[in-house]
Amino acid sequence: MGNEAKKAAAKPASPEPTRIHQSFAVPFEYDVTFTRDALAPDNGALLEAFTRREPARRHRVLPIVDAGVHAAYPELPGWLTAYFTRHAQRLELVAPPALVAGGEAAKNDPQVVARLHALFHEHHLDRHSFVLVVGGGAVQDAAGFAAATCHRGLRTVRVPTTVLSQNDSGVGVKNGVNLFGSKNFVGSFAPPFAVVNDAGFLERLPRRDRVAGLAEAVKVALIRDEAFFEAIEASAGALAALDLDATEELVRRCAALHLRHIATGGDPFELGSARPLDFGHWAAHKLESMTAHELRHGEAVALGVVLDGRYSVESGLLAETDFTRLHALVGRLGLPRWHDALAIRAGGGRLAVLEGLEDFREHLGGELTVTLLRGLGRAVEVHEMDAARIERAIAWMRGAATTS
Repeated sequence: MGNEAKKAAAKPASPEPTRIHQSFAVPFEYDVTFTRDALAPDNGALLEAFTRREPARRHRVLPIVDAGVHAAYPELPGWLTAYFTRHAQRLELVAPPALVAGGEAAKNDPQVVARLHALFHEHHLDRHSFVLVVGGGAVQDAAGFAAATCHRGLRTVRVPTTVLSQNDSGVGVKNGVNLFGSKNFVGSFAPPFAVVNDAGFLERLPRRDRVAGLAEAVKVALIRDEAFFEAIEASAGALAALDLDATEELVRRCAALHLRHIATGGDPFELGSARPLDFGHWAAHKLESMTAHELRHGEAVALGVVLDGRYSVESGLLAETDFTRLHALVGRLGLPRWHDALAIRAGGGRLAVLEGLEDFREHLGGELTVTLLRGLGRAVEVHEMDAARIERAIAWMRGAATTS
């Protein structure tokens, strides 16, 4: 082919690319209110939660209630009816409360979200309508995900009813459900419109669930606030005895630390790989799935916190005296410090819980980032975990359980 023919066949030069750089910020804000008896007709906390942005408007509300809460409080539908009747000029109760199975069943059943979507469609909810979610963390997660994915987001007001949801998940910005045996495989970031923490709902909470929720407070104190850790130590007896005043104070302080991290940590929607509030969670999530959720989330977190605390000692990061206080506090609160699932081995004799590290890395995205301790109230991030040290930490936990 001649030069002229080659020139004719050559691809014409591409024009220089043009680019428009798009950047904008969207502010998020919501109130977390602490009260008791939120559904008493003269308690204005819930009314304010719905009407604070548009006080002159009549707001449509569809309630979703944790079936376990309904069983403990069979009078709840009547309370809702009385509350909305009292405030009928500003609130419309769209339908009687829809019941959703509580606990991990809410997150494990893919039909839960589908049924809620159908309910939202049936009652013609729009983006200015409200979904009121009364229940524990799993129901908050599932209903919140359903609301976040309807019309690209319905307004959600949360009334968390467990210690764990009031001090941690219920005041945050995440929701989701489990899929393929993976914790929170499907979900979204969707801040609530408002949160109303009603300490009255804790009174009929089963002891096991009430104690399990304390683990998240221990966790956040260990990574963020030594003074809070000391306060939990001082009130451990009252907390273990289910004293409501002590529990209410713990919930308030833990929730405040959680909210501060979201607002000031620089990564509220977790675009990076570091998640300090997930201290102890790489093992906790794996232990939940390994026990088919026989372990409550808070119980698994307690085990994960002890494991990563001991690993911090094995790594030379944490003083033995600090770990002794951590380990003692977990026990004084009535939280577990050993479970036989920690000793289960997979193929090749490798500890099965170690699979949680890769699950955790995948869930985080990017490189593995695990939070450890370098003191009470002082956290440090590492990007690898040594299997031999984990083995030693678990062996220590087993030995301590045997001798205690």
